[in-house]
Amino acid sequence: MPQTQSYYDLDLPARLLLGPGPSMVHPRVLRAMATPLVGYLDPSYLAVMDETQELLRMVFQTQNPLTLALPGTGSAGMEAALYNFIEEGDPVLICVAGYFGERMVEMAARARADVRRIDAPWGQVISERQVAQALDERPAKLVAIVHGETSTGIAQPLHGIAEVVHRHGALLVVDTVASLGGVSVPVDEIGIDICYTGSQKCLSAPPGLAPITVGPRAEAALAARTTRVQSWYLDLTLQRKYWNAERVYHHTGPASMMFALREALRLVAEEGLTARFERHARVSRLLWEGLEARGLSMLVPPEYRLASLTTVRVPAGADEAGLRGRLLAEYGVDIAGALGALKGRYWRVGLMGHSCRPENVVTLLGALDRVLAG
Repeated sequence: MPQTQSYYDLDLPARLLLGPGPSMVHPRVLRAMATPLVGYLDPSYLAVMDETQELLRMVFQTQNPLTLALPGTGSAGMEAALYNFIEEGDPVLICVAGYFGERMVEMAARARADVRRIDAPWGQVISERQVAQALDERPAKLVAIVHGETSTGIAQPLHGIAEVVHRHGALLVVDTVASLGGVSVPVDEIGIDICYTGSQKCLSAPPGLAPITVGPRAEAALAARTTRVQSWYLDLTLQRKYWNAERVYHHTGPASMMFALREALRLVAEEGLTARFERHARVSRLLWEGLEARGLSMLVPPEYRLASLTTVRVPAGADEAGLRGRLLAEYGVDIAGALGALKGRYWRVGLMGHSCRPENVVTLLGALDRVLAG
């Protein structure tokens, strides 16, 4: 008889999540995930979907009817935001100032778009002038840009770029995976046509859902397609029928994740958007001042620094991965290394949602003092 392996009960070590995501999850969100399951068309579950939709409109600061949470991580939101509005050969302009701008280029190419890109050095922002010049040279159906670039910690200004994009008759796609819920993203005020995020960062739900909102100009473009959306699963014309009054079956709704997202959004509503944004700004300043007091510098200048994600230069000659490993092993503090061209030279520190608290900054700085002292 073959031996049966004995698997142990899960008992993972406690971690203070201060990386680029996931963030810490409030106990109320964890409790919501333990809610008993119901069917994906159960009236009580449909009511949860409706409430989640209302709360998503609140955090996106929009009135868009087509607002929902896709099953999948933030990358699913990125694919949906591109695949639903790109047909083969469509001219597309992608703004690249970091790792996730590069990912947009890759996805748009897979959608068989005619992709053109404009670049800024990592740690800098894309200018209105760059976008205007590119669109003057070649019009585009769609312009895509990352608002909070997780690889660098920049907060990309959007108002002027939105005006340029719309003046040239294009749609504006904005990635807010690292910013929505921690930094103000007033979708309707700015004029963002398609905006998506992830559940696991500033919203502080577990990873697994990708909220997205689509404005009227983009809805009209979706209706005017001459070919079917390349992805069946992420086709918003199908997803919308599950979320609206038709309630047409599309997929088995991830009930536990929906319960979690609803509770996380309820916490946002209770705190209030203005208070939440002020908290992220205040606690991030505490981190920046603490890092500077220790002689550590940051990649992004203050005026473009993202409150929810900071890139800090590793001291010269230090073992980046080794110090980060000690923070985790000795103090349970989880921060991340950098990506791409910044790898090995910078750390990424996230202050997102439930992780964004002054006591967490004090803990991190104290642990950092210990590991830097040897």
